[in-house]
Amino acid sequence: MGKDYLPRIIDNEIESKLKIFGAVNIIGPKWCGKSKTAEMHSKSALYPQSYSDLSALKLISESNPDILLEGDKPRLIDEWQDAPALWGRIRFNCNHSDRPGQYIFTESFSKRVKISHTGTGRISETRMYPMSLFETGESNGSVSLRSLFDESDMKIGCRSDLTVDRLSFACCRGGWPYCSKLKSDRSKLAVAKDYYHQIHTVDMFNVDSVKRNGVLMEGILKTYSRNLSTLAKKTSLIKDLSSPVSDQTFDDYLDVLKKLYLVDEVPGWCPSLRSSAGERSGPKREFVDPSLAVVGLGITPNQLLNDYRTFESVFECICIRDLKVYSNEFNGTVSHYHDRYGLEVDCVLHLDDGRYALIEFKLGSNDIESGAKHLNEVERLIIERNKDEKQASLGLPSVKIVITATELGYRREDGVYVIPVGCLGP
Repeated sequence: MGKDYLPRIIDNEIESKLKIFGAVNIIGPKWCGKSKTAEMHSKSALYPQSYSDLSALKLISESNPDILLEGDKPRLIDEWQDAPALWGRIRFNCNHSDRPGQYIFTESFSKRVKISHTGTGRISETRMYPMSLFETGESNGSVSLRSLFDESDMKIGCRSDLTVDRLSFACCRGGWPYCSKLKSDRSKLAVAKDYYHQIHTVDMFNVDSVKRNGVLMEGILKTYSRNLSTLAKKTSLIKDLSSPVSDQTFDDYLDVLKKLYLVDEVPGWCPSLRSSAGERSGPKREFVDPSLAVVGLGITPNQLLNDYRTFESVFECICIRDLKVYSNEFNGTVSHYHDRYGLEVDCVLHLDDGRYALIEFKLGSNDIESGAKHLNEVERLIIERNKDEKQASLGLPSVKIVITATELGYRREDGVYVIPVGCLGP
């Protein structure tokens, strides 16, 4: 690895996939570090955006793509959508050479391009997020998320050095790798502000040829920020806008943010604990990084500290981001639970082998008890449901966790783990 490269958790996954598949496609938002990480795993590279005449590059990629693919392997094709014909040629090469680890793609937006084949079985996709607190060094990683699943009744005792003040700053700064090169806090906070500005002035117009309104996009970003980590319905989000729009228009603009990998909503979990009618499966509204919401709200780290309710929402967003980063290597997926009776669980982390964790996010120590109570109540309902032989059995949660912004971590007598976000790692 390069001297100035900050190792990423996804590095291990990329290495593993390059030993299995002919190519790996790294998707994720701009500025999250995809190109730099891909460079660390490649021996040569093609950067389509470095060409002054992109139309000529596209013609070459269509008529004689092998010229552009010459170079030591793995060869990086950065932002491959700018020369989409290369996808088909690389898939063909992978299919006929039957050798793993030949190419690496990066993709910052899911632009609609014509490709003859999807790449299934030859090109593996992996998603990259902004840097987690462990990757920035703000979490000591003394508690492994994977170990909580693998070691039954694991005893822990940990201490976090991440103060609430520093956590507030980390939420406002975000996980953008470029911040590590900057010295002043003011400069680091400016990165997220610039990113946010470019979403509605530049990036939204590069997704496709549809003409859209940047002012409306900015309004939707602010509305989404105000409803971060909530189950706000689309009707509520539309009503929150300064000017009315149709459902179709709102869906179109939200879809653009999803194609830019900026909106990363959390779906509802439907285990039928009481009855299917009792569950709400609407998505929880989340950005891929909390800094986008902070900029949308126009608040500073100090203001965030003094607005507990907003800080709770932003804290939940950064926790979900980090859980996705930590669990990506073992195929973790995130959902939430909420029913009409008022019972809810902030996060349900599922592994591909059927195991899952029930997780609550609580900023302060005063809320830990209520968080643990929610987790134990859902576990009780699962036990109750499993007594009914008419319904398929639902396994008990492998682990119950309350993630906090407090200093000390431990295992409660009821089996619930209390873990500071400043101690959590992969």
